Amino acid sequence: MTTEDTSSSLRPALPRADHVGSLLRPQAIAGARMQGLKGAELCAVEDREIAALVAMQKEAGLRVFTDGEARRQFWHYDFMGMLTGLDMKPSTRSLPFQTKHKTPPIEAHLTGPLDFPADHPMLRHFTYVRDLVAPGEGIAKISIPGPSACHYRMVPENIEHKPYLDQELMFHDIAATYRKAVQAFYEAGCRYLQLDDIFFAYLGDEKQREERRAMGQDPDELVRKYAWMLEEAIKDRPADMVIGMHMCRGNFRSSHVAEGGYHGAADAIFNTTSVDIYLMEYDTERAGGLEPLASLPKGRKRVMPGFITTKTGKLESLDWIRAKYDEASKYVDIDQLGVAPQCGFASTEHGNEITEDDQKRKLELVVKTAEAIWGES
Repeated sequence: MTTEDTSSSLRPALPRADHVGSLLRPQAIAGARMQGLKGAELCAVEDREIAALVAMQKEAGLRVFTDGEARRQFWHYDFMGMLTGLDMKPSTRSLPFQTKHKTPPIEAHLTGPLDFPADHPMLRHFTYVRDLVAPGEGIAKISIPGPSACHYRMVPENIEHKPYLDQELMFHDIAATYRKAVQAFYEAGCRYLQLDDIFFAYLGDEKQREERRAMGQDPDELVRKYAWMLEEAIKDRPADMVIGMHMCRGNFRSSHVAEGGYHGAADAIFNTTSVDIYLMEYDTERAGGLEPLASLPKGRKRVMPGFITTKTGKLESLDWIRAKYDEASKYVDIDQLGVAPQCGFASTEHGNEITEDDQKRKLELVVKTAEAIWGES
């Protein structure tokens, strides 16, 4: 049964050209942090550089604008660590990316009842970008980790708040926390909120599934629970708020963690959630085939299949991209498709192995593709 929203006609028009959100960190921000700048001094540097990032997105022809996650170290840990009851602590482990480089060794710990604080710093991160977008220029978006991140990134031994050993209670409180977050961002003026729920894609990887089984978790049940949490968080949003979700298999210095298709998650994400826009990784064979797109219900929902990679600077040809959309249109109406890169350009502050010029050319290609295929961006 689909949850296609009867009030969806009240929501803003969905973009045809989009991007996942993170951008290469400006050198001035990296330098300021290396110098030890904090507080207002660091914020002043970040504000100046984020204004330049927004200007770059405008120059590329986009109509969806983010802060590039330029204030963050990680795409998810910063947001999570700013929640009440969840703390990031030093660890002896790094995330298992397919690279010689190691992610900073920190892990999430549940230390008390989860909640979304009224002064969560990312509300201000959003409003700063919001104020840089003039009427008629497009829409400001913020990308935050989806509810699944708070569970998937929580190893059992880090659950210090003992009531959350009851997984059902933990799922309930994560959903309630995100429901508050959705409302808070709306009240801050956000009309396009993106939830990075990448672990739906991770659970298509047999190695990841086996790791979950070793923790006593059923990977298929996790897909259902994650979809439930997502829908609980967004189902009561106001009618003029667009929700996007992004899925990938890891993104750190142009490397990945997981592989496998969307077959096991397609029905849950497409038909049991009221998400409007799906930004899906599709730049390599690791993502599997396009057949799962056939599960998308007819209507307003839109998929942005990420044929354009952010992991290398090599620019895809427009003819090649057109051929990929011809293939995708065998499974879903072409009007329910859009275009975005497969992931962000810098899911951590380290960034992918590309240049700022590469990044801008990729964003320009996104816009060029939308105009070539649909005559709009």
